Amino acid sequence: MIKIVIISLIVIFILFLLYAILPTVLIRINSWGITKKTNLKAIALTFDDGPNPEYTPQLLDLLKKNGVKATFFVVGSKVKKYPDIIKRMNQEGHTIGIHHFEHTSSWILSPLQLKKQLLLTEQAIMECTNEKVRFYRPPWGSFNLFSLLISKSYKVILWSHIFGDWKEAKGKSGLLKQLLAATEPGSILLLHDCGETLGADKEAPRYMLKSLEIYLQENIKKGTKFVTLTDL
Repeated sequence: MIKIVIISLIVIFILFLLYAILPTVLIRINSWGITKKTNLKAIALTFDDGPNPEYTPQLLDLLKKNGVKATFFVVGSKVKKYPDIIKRMNQEGHTIGIHHFEHTSSWILSPLQLKKQLLLTEQAIMECTNEKVRFYRPPWGSFNLFSLLISKSYKVILWSHIFGDWKEAKGKSGLLKQLLAATEPGSILLLHDCGETLGADKEAPRYMLKSLEIYLQENIKKGTKFVTLTDL
């Protein structure tokens, strides 16, 4: 009996390795079907996990104040809850992409479940914008064996810089220094405007916004250009 259990666990692990972990590693290392940087002499700011009713409007205010456009990878279920925020994003010239209907890893989704996550989120966004959705970023940057096939109608975007800003501790100490160092043209920066997902701190976006404000002020003075992924 114990031997059967051990063999079963080994089989499950191998299947999980082949279905989830190995595809993610290979796709990310080889950049198969994904974009980590742009060929533009500008920086693309991207924000995941929203919209959040408290922090996303504050972020939109900050971007508007500085004349900066960004890209938001949104969670479909939150789009349904806060459609006015999505409409504002669109009206103010930001790009909106898919980040699953629920913040669920592709590792635990079947091909049909993954397709449903994409379609439901696209539908929710289009109900607010009346525009085709062109971009997709999987939560945690996780892929499965069928991810690239199922998402082939979108441009899959990862990042060149990730900061760990979903934790308050990073926002309080270290985030600003890392942001100020992220000035290479073509960079895609990943930040978060919601701290309600697994592993995140609820108040983390508060500190992200403080660092981002300084980062924008410093880089605008230097003449740094910021673009949305639509400019690709």
